[in-house]
Amino acid sequence: MHNKLLDRYRQLPKPVKASLWFTVCNATQKGIALLSTPIFTRLLTTDQYGIYTVYQSWYQIISIFATLNLYYGVFNNGMTKYSDDRRRFTSSVQGLSTVLTIGLFVLYLVMQDFWTGILELSPLYVYAMFAELLFIPAFNFWAAYERYDYKYKGLVIVTLIMAVGSPLAGVIAVLSTSYKAEARVLSYVCVQVCIGLVFYIFNLRKGKKFFVKEYWKFALVFNIPLIPHYLSSTILNQADRLMIGNMVGKAEAAIYSVAYNVGSMMTIIITAINNSFTPYMYKSIKVGETDGIRENSKSVIFIVGIACIIAMGLGPEIISIFATKEYYAAIWVIPPVACAVYFKFLYPLFSTIEFYYEKTYFVMLASCAGAVANIILNYIFIGIYGYFAAGYTTLACYIIYSFAHYFFQRKVLRIAGFEKDIFDMKYIAVFSSVVMFCMVGMMFLYPYKIIRYLAVLACAYVFVKGLSQNKQLFSKKF
Repeated sequence: MHNKLLDRYRQLPKPVKASLWFTVCNATQKGIALLSTPIFTRLLTTDQYGIYTVYQSWYQIISIFATLNLYYGVFNNGMTKYSDDRRRFTSSVQGLSTVLTIGLFVLYLVMQDFWTGILELSPLYVYAMFAELLFIPAFNFWAAYERYDYKYKGLVIVTLIMAVGSPLAGVIAVLSTSYKAEARVLSYVCVQVCIGLVFYIFNLRKGKKFFVKEYWKFALVFNIPLIPHYLSSTILNQADRLMIGNMVGKAEAAIYSVAYNVGSMMTIIITAINNSFTPYMYKSIKVGETDGIRENSKSVIFIVGIACIIAMGLGPEIISIFATKEYYAAIWVIPPVACAVYFKFLYPLFSTIEFYYEKTYFVMLASCAGAVANIILNYIFIGIYGYFAAGYTTLACYIIYSFAHYFFQRKVLRIAGFEKDIFDMKYIAVFSSVVMFCMVGMMFLYPYKIIRYLAVLACAYVFVKGLSQNKQLFSKKF
């Protein structure tokens, strides 16, 4: 049996192996982070945990301006466009990220009192944030480089080190001092900076170039129009916690954050799939073979949807494991957040088309529509219904997000000369409706454990069946 399994594994196409190990990477990293949540929710008060949550939220927003998220869409384009000079491209855009981060830090120092009032974080936290911003992009560049070539061995090892090191350092630091919020943040940053510094040196030694005018110009022209897109995406992920913290309280922000993180557990799966599916789409479009994208996208959408339904069904049990009774009311946030995760997977399928053809203007428009709607809906409904409303406003905005990106990618395909859609939109529309119906159904089943468990088991069977029937996903070799 062992030999048969090993033989079957060896016969898997390289992209499938990579996707498998990327899933292991993300599952390990996110899984350990989630498993450490019960520890920190018990070691820290809700206010202390809320400070850590606010720090993470501001980091996600500030990183957009400090790094332009150069390790995202533009990096895949650069790997394709400059395929014969990828190492120099990597070290060069890393240099650009460094200059941007230092420039923004100088701006903070010049107006420190002003920014302290806006961020509601002491200078100590902001200094730590910029240290992280300076070095952790180097790891992200290296990881994106490895994923593009479907290399996973080194990534698995480094991910394990980061996944174990961060919470372990956090627990030791929190137990060693009475300044527990500071200890949680600084211990996390220390691990990130140490890992990032290693890859900063590695990328620079391999590429040997800090500045290449052509590459900096390409990256800036490509990514500056995407700032509203990245900011909008971050707003969808973080604004609800910041607004809850300001409108309701940091304790409530912490409760919502735990529920959001639990409801987002399926991002482990969607991140791994996207990490393999995006390069696959790029290569398929480049050689003019897009039929496989249509069928494979249906398969991955089905798998992700079922996984999110399972997360909805196990909401009460997961909350009871990951947090104390003070957090239990957050179970009602999990279903809409898990459903939002499904749409969070859906929209990058469409936006990949926009990225490939460098139509970043359309990306910006679609993203801004979702972000503006999120802020408006949060302001209205958090004020009326409290932090529970944020889960539903997030879901509504990701639906808007997905629809807008679909509309614009369809326009891009027409401009590029495609006569028919790459995606099966009838299937996507019907299955998305099923996922939303299951969200409502699982909430009604929360008081009825036996029926809910049976429903979850049925979904788990369908999920495993779907995986076994789609082992050869994106097996085309390029």
